[in-house]
Amino acid sequence: MIIKNGLVYQEDKTFAKKDLYIEDGKIVESPDQVTDKTEVDAEGLLVLPGLIDVHSHGAVGHDFSDGDMEGLKKILAYEYAHGITSYCPTSMTIDKEELRRIFHAMGGFSKEQKTDEAPRSYVAGINMEGPFLDVDKKGAHRAECIMAPDVAFFRECNAACGNLIRLVTLAPNAEGAIEFTKELHDEVSVSIGHSGADYDTAKAVLEAGANHVTHLFNAMMPLGHRAPGMIGAAAEDENCMAEIISDGIHVHQSMVRAAFKLFPERIVLISDSMRATGMENGTYDLGGQQVTVNGKLATLADGTIAGSATNLYDCMRTAVSFGIAKEEAIAAATMNPAKSIGIYDEVGSLTPGKRADVLLADEDLNLVKVI
Repeated sequence: MIIKNGLVYQEDKTFAKKDLYIEDGKIVESPDQVTDKTEVDAEGLLVLPGLIDVHSHGAVGHDFSDGDMEGLKKILAYEYAHGITSYCPTSMTIDKEELRRIFHAMGGFSKEQKTDEAPRSYVAGINMEGPFLDVDKKGAHRAECIMAPDVAFFRECNAACGNLIRLVTLAPNAEGAIEFTKELHDEVSVSIGHSGADYDTAKAVLEAGANHVTHLFNAMMPLGHRAPGMIGAAAEDENCMAEIISDGIHVHQSMVRAAFKLFPERIVLISDSMRATGMENGTYDLGGQQVTVNGKLATLADGTIAGSATNLYDCMRTAVSFGIAKEEAIAAATMNPAKSIGIYDEVGSLTPGKRADVLLADEDLNLVKVI
């Protein structure tokens, strides 16, 4: 098809009025390469890359940790309908046997879009958020299932799912964290998070090869002028990307603005959504724990915030409402996450040769169409 007259988002984070050419599911350079000349008129609309959520547990009543592939398809259909065309289902800290089961189930799951099924997001990989965390900063993860970093167990899980794991969270202050990172950083993006680690401890793991932060500001020590902690160490590392949940609940809007300044070109917007996303208020399960949802707020019985109840597209729009430039927020939901998990050669921008995951939106970022 040919998408005509739209304001197309560019890799330099500007918009250009131009046509976009698509052939066989890929973006191509010229109309001469397009066999089906069907036109979509995008006059007055923004033409954006599909969004990429690298950290989400579930939606519409389903959770990746259920190990239910039909449920995962429903999550992916919901995400697609909301402009998230690439998605990393994210595991919780649960029993080792359950983790083995869900990763094994993913081994037989086709990550490709199927033309004979309802449209759904592409599985870009798996995010393994637990179990290598710090009990003192466990958040909504189950303390009894947290374990020390284990290279063999990670590789077992990765092999079971067909080497789909793109991210693994690691507490830098866990015993063996440096050795784990040195061994695996060429196989997976190691993300520091869920930890009370100090600056020096975090810096050592970053120097060992970690290159990502799990939900910046949440489940870690705050940025202090004498104790900068993981945040200070990660901000200084120009190779380190930092996730942030911009739902208006997890992080104050002032700190969202600060994050974009602390991590220029390196912020990755995520949803961290759980099964209540897209559902009514009520009580739900997250990793074997009861979660109460009221609006966007999801909490455990003790009041701990437990994931979000919103999607990445809404988080992107919320970031803009906080004062983040539209162009920067779009990059943080498209280009940056693609770069953070090593798939920027496939998706993340509207560049010839990449998969034609395309969104049409109005000037206020109201979603009009997903292609």
